[in-house]
Amino acid sequence: MISRRAVLALLGLAVTGTPAAAQRINPVRIGALSESWGPTPQIIGLRDGLKELGYREDVDFTIGVRFTQGNAAELPAAAQGLVRAGVTVIVAGETSNAAEAARDATSRVPIVFIGGSDPVGIGLVKSLARPGGNITGIADLDIELVPKRMELFRELVPALKRVLFVYDATTKLADSVVRVHRDAANRLGLALVERPVRSEDEAKAAIAGVRKGLGDGLLSPRLLSLNIPGYIQEARETVPTMQHSAFFVERGALASYAADQHELGRGAARLVDRILKGARPADVPVQQPTKFELVINVRTAKALGLAIPPALLLRADRLIQ
Repeated sequence: MISRRAVLALLGLAVTGTPAAAQRINPVRIGALSESWGPTPQIIGLRDGLKELGYREDVDFTIGVRFTQGNAAELPAAAQGLVRAGVTVIVAGETSNAAEAARDATSRVPIVFIGGSDPVGIGLVKSLARPGGNITGIADLDIELVPKRMELFRELVPALKRVLFVYDATTKLADSVVRVHRDAANRLGLALVERPVRSEDEAKAAIAGVRKGLGDGLLSPRLLSLNIPGYIQEARETVPTMQHSAFFVERGALASYAADQHELGRGAARLVDRILKGARPADVPVQQPTKFELVINVRTAKALGLAIPPALLLRADRLIQ
């Protein structure tokens, strides 16, 4: 496995293989902070969105990414590293953990966050209309989508009675996130099997338990910490899995329902564009997604012996064959 330190690299070097770009003087340096393992749909959407706005990669902008491979504890140091590197803008993607680390690292460098449901509640911004400070961004409404995601999961898996929900108990959002899932399960007549974990070993063991009859399906949390979505992905061939991103469905998970992650990145690009043209983050309203997608992996459904209801096939935005 590649070490965490090895992947704390520039996206331009890791993906495009153009080290000469780092030597240019003119490009605006955008620092992206991510709890992921590599380039995500959000980061790719950011790059694509900037290009659509007329920016040329390696000529007008470069994107340097710090990946922490699901380790939230490494985010503060990674954020501080971006500040020391002299980036013009920091884009904090995927989780509120990354946004908070960026906020704590600088009050000077503009920050654009991608993701999170309640930026006001967790103290990232003062209000959605007037964020204040050096932060603005685009929310993903993930918590608001939990009831619908669970409803679709039950419709997709008629035998679903018990849903295993493994979550990182060390995050300050844990209680509120579990409460939303618990309420949604109760309304649908489902039993939520809650498994709080505090390490990757605990997460792996808890998810392995679903194969022993602890649940009829696995529901992935939004946070990437402790590699919980990754371990859930490993169980995709033996138990139905509902993920928080189409990224995983494209790689074999049963289904996902969420804001379009690539579109979130493109939205962040528009915010970055405004900041580069002189707007203050304090005055740039926080955006919310308008495009949501239900993605179903038909091959996985067949392998699990599931017959997808025709109505659900018609409602799906994408079918992975």
